[in-house]
Amino acid sequence: MSRAPARLAAHLVVLPSIVLLAGCADRPSVTADAAPETERVSEFGRYEGYSEPRFDGWVTESRYVEMRDGVRIAVDVTRPTLGGVVADEPLPVVWTHSRYHRNPGQLARYMAADPDAVPEIRSNVDAQGDLQRLVSHGYVVAAAGVRGSGASFGRYEGLFSEAETRDAADVIAWLAEQPWSDGNVGMYGGSYLGITQYMAASEAPSALKAIFPNVAGLDMYDVVYPGGVYRDDMVRHWGELTRDLDVNVPAPPVDGDLEGVLLREAIAEHEGNWDVVDEYAAGRFRDYEGEEHAWMAHGPTRELTDIVDAEVPAYHWNGWYDIFVTDATLWYANYTGPQKLGIGAWSHAGMPDPALMRERFEVGSTEQHRWFDYWLKGIDNGVLDELPVHYAVMREPGDWTWESAETWPPPSEAYNLYFGAGRSGSVSSVNDGSLTTELPVSPSFDEYLVDVTTTTGTATRWDNAVGAAQVMQYPDMTANDEKSLTYTTAPLDSDLTVTGHPIVTLYVTSSDEDADFFVLLEEVGVDGSSRYVTEGVLRASHRALSDAPWDNLGLPFHRSYESDREPLPETPTELKLDLHPTSTVFNAGHRLRVTVMGADADNTEEIYAVPPTIRIYHSPEHPSGIELPVSAPK
Repeated sequence: MSRAPARLAAHLVVLPSIVLLAGCADRPSVTADAAPETERVSEFGRYEGYSEPRFDGWVTESRYVEMRDGVRIAVDVTRPTLGGVVADEPLPVVWTHSRYHRNPGQLARYMAADPDAVPEIRSNVDAQGDLQRLVSHGYVVAAAGVRGSGASFGRYEGLFSEAETRDAADVIAWLAEQPWSDGNVGMYGGSYLGITQYMAASEAPSALKAIFPNVAGLDMYDVVYPGGVYRDDMVRHWGELTRDLDVNVPAPPVDGDLEGVLLREAIAEHEGNWDVVDEYAAGRFRDYEGEEHAWMAHGPTRELTDIVDAEVPAYHWNGWYDIFVTDATLWYANYTGPQKLGIGAWSHAGMPDPALMRERFEVGSTEQHRWFDYWLKGIDNGVLDELPVHYAVMREPGDWTWESAETWPPPSEAYNLYFGAGRSGSVSSVNDGSLTTELPVSPSFDEYLVDVTTTTGTATRWDNAVGAAQVMQYPDMTANDEKSLTYTTAPLDSDLTVTGHPIVTLYVTSSDEDADFFVLLEEVGVDGSSRYVTEGVLRASHRALSDAPWDNLGLPFHRSYESDREPLPETPTELKLDLHPTSTVFNAGHRLRVTVMGADADNTEEIYAVPPTIRIYHSPEHPSGIELPVSAPK
């Protein structure tokens, strides 16, 4: 199957007609921009004939909108034009609640090595082709800067604060009441702008008819402290970036503020913004209650019940190499409203393969359009009639196919591989251990003095998510593997397709009372090169398992309360952790490798005053290994 959207999954069908939905309470009736009776195609990644572009341009205006407490929020509104004349009919509105000024073009200039090479961009529509598509098809597009950012007034009170979320409801109400709005509102955007969509839904605004959250997180503790390990590099980069945007890099002033007087007043109010780095560095445990904010006051998990109860239709969109890909699957598991899930072969932002980036744009733009047409315009394009889950199966970099499923995770069988004594002969690592389907038959362990220089690199999924690396590109992992513990299979006799969440069990001891365990899943080619596939991490003192406060798909959940912290004993102790999900074909002739490190130098804090010596056991009583969800061959 080609990776081109025109040749996607065979189960999808050509739908012959539009069904008028007059009288439907959940969606508006079909609008006048429906296409004439020609062939209509609505399937994953392809949408033709259901609505046609009616406009050839747009005009963007900006203004302040006053919130319930008097804080003024900067808002851009882009309306479609035809022959230079602004549309005078009420249209549905899609908008984003942005942490990065109001305009991704401004952020692009900030991030660029040569800002002068990046043209000034007036609006979100100029910067994003998917929004151009919506405007040309008869949507108003809006963007608001969150309070305490850009040209918006107020103080930033923390990620996804109560005040920010109530602002979203105020903006939605304002958008729905404007004469150019037909009262139907949707939301778009990725990352922070994806999470604000879920937060807005928690307010259950009556005008909010659908959301399309792209690369959006669920629980902030699990992002910043996965397994109890602090991702200080990621937090520092994001904190510095947003602080700079708040106080040092002026946003475009709103229309009428010709001398920038209001802009300067707004920036002055940002000086007292909540400090991302200080607050997050202090919150070592999930039950941390700081001077201003507890962990659970940040992010969607605090409002999960209200978000779910609102049942705003949601299309969760993500990529296998994104930092929030686990979150996307958990959103899908916990959501109760109409929903879909799509996961592509990409990362949070840039990837080195241009074809993959084109695929990301084309398929994402199409799915967003189909979703909004259905929920905001009442065009019955069958988007809910097909299987709800679509995901890319990666055969190798640059080669993927799309599959669909009724559920996430799709059906699979547990495939257990166990660590064993070496040598595999595939790498000059500390131990060069084996990875086999056979349980260990004799007591054994590998001993390892933690090398604090081990690293997954400086262009990881984590760097890519916060702008520290504009392109995510892992190196050949062999040099890193040589400084680590490795467990590698023999060459595979046939392809092995892993789709879902790998789970790792380690039996360990340490010369210290604690240690961090980073686990990488890799694919080793016939030339010996090793390719990063996915990863997980756990601090041993956070190993206690608990029932998650949400549907955790049966994956190990570490509550990470301060009272849960427990030093490692001198006897072998079980650690259980999940890796970020993937859908990867390990090709015949290649090998699987599990690499275990005690540090990820470029990505997480170092906790050791003196590096400890750890042991990983592989014996009948303590069978360390990995459980892989393996799909049946097709």
